[in-house]
Amino acid sequence: MSFQETIKGCIDEKLSVYQTIALDIHAHPEVSNYEFHACEVLSKQLEKEGFNVTVGVAGHRTGFTASYRSKKQGPVIVFLAEYDALVGLGHGCGHNLFGANACLAAVGLKSVVDEVGGEVRVYGTPGEEGGELGSAKGSFVREGFLNDVDIALCAHPGSYNSATTPLLANDPMVVEFYGKPAHASSSPEEGINALDAIIQVFNGLNAMRQQVPSDVRMHGIITKGGDAPNIIPEFTQAKFYLRADTRKKLNVVHEKFVNIVKGAALQTGCDYKVELSQNSVDDMVLTPLLDEVYLKHIQNLGHQVTVRDIKKLGSSDVGNISYVVPTIQPSFCISPTPVVGHTEEFKNACASRFGLDAIKDSATALALTALDVIEDSDLLERIKVEHSQNLKEKEN
Repeated sequence: MSFQETIKGCIDEKLSVYQTIALDIHAHPEVSNYEFHACEVLSKQLEKEGFNVTVGVAGHRTGFTASYRSKKQGPVIVFLAEYDALVGLGHGCGHNLFGANACLAAVGLKSVVDEVGGEVRVYGTPGEEGGELGSAKGSFVREGFLNDVDIALCAHPGSYNSATTPLLANDPMVVEFYGKPAHASSSPEEGINALDAIIQVFNGLNAMRQQVPSDVRMHGIITKGGDAPNIIPEFTQAKFYLRADTRKKLNVVHEKFVNIVKGAALQTGCDYKVELSQNSVDDMVLTPLLDEVYLKHIQNLGHQVTVRDIKKLGSSDVGNISYVVPTIQPSFCISPTPVVGHTEEFKNACASRFGLDAIKDSATALALTALDVIEDSDLLERIKVEHSQNLKEKEN
C-alpha cells in the first residue's frame, strides 16, 4: 500500500470520530480565552492518537500543542487548529469544522510519518475572531513556536474550494479618555468632557480617510459614552480596527491614529490611553506554489476549484504565521449552495451533513500536501524560496 493510500485509509477510518467532535464543539460555542470545552475535546483526542500534548501554551490557557516526531529526520509540519465561536452567534465562521479538520489531517499524516520522516504538530490557536487575548497565532509567533517549523497548513470552511486569498493586516485598538464630571447645566465650566474627546477621534479619523490608500479600512464603536445627559462624562472608551494590505503600511496608519488620539486629548484637556486591545494581526504572505499542491489534491479527489473575488478582504491571524513560514489557508466547500460567513445560514451549514462530510477530503488534501513536501526536498526548497521572495516584496 502506498503512503497516499495509507493516509486516505486512516482518514476514512477516523472520520466519524472527528465529525462527532465537530458537532460537539458546534453545540458548545465558546469565545476567545474561554474555549475550555473545545480545547479539551481536541487535545484529549490527539493524546489518544499518540501525540505528545501540552495545554496552556504561549500565554493562552485554551491554547495547546500536540506533536509526534519520527525517529527518521525530516521537515516539521504544523497544522493550525481554530475552534473559537462568534460572540452572540456561535459557530457562524465554521471553526468547529476548522479544528476537527486540522486535527484529522495531522492524524492522517502521522499514519506514515514514521516511515517518511519528520515531525507532525497541531497548534491549537484560540481567539481567531478576536476578543480577550484574541488572535493567539501572534503569541505563538512571538514565543518562538514557529522557529523550527518548515511549513504551516490549515483550511477554512467556505462556499467554495479555492486557494488562499490575501488578507488585511489589522490593529485592534482601544482608546480611553479620562475627564472630570460636573453638572452639565448648572456648572459645565467645572467639567472636562471625555465624550467630546472620543467624538474628536472619530472626526479626526474621518478626515484622515481622505489621505490614506484605498486598501486602508478604519472603523470603530463607542463602548462607553457616559452615564446621563446631565452629567459631563468623566470616562469614555471606544474600540477601533485599523486595517491595510501590508503590515508596513498599517504601521504608518497606526502612528497617525495615535496622533489623532493625542490631539483629541490636548483639545479637550483629557488624559488618555491608547493601546492594542489584543494581538495585532498581519496580512497574508501568499505562497502560491504550496497552494498549487493542495489544489492538485483537492481536484484529484473530485472537487472543482473556484477562483474567488479577492477585492473583498478581511483579516486573520494566520497572516502572522505566514510572515514566518510558508503557510496556506485555502477554503473548503461546506454547502451545495453559497452561504455568507458570520450568519445563521453559515452556522447551520457547519453542522449539516454536507459540511461534516467536507472534512474528509479537505483533511486528506492537507495531509497529502504535507506528504509531498516531506518526500520532495526540492519542492520544499522551492516553496521556501518563493515565500522568502514574497515576504521581501511585502517589506520593501
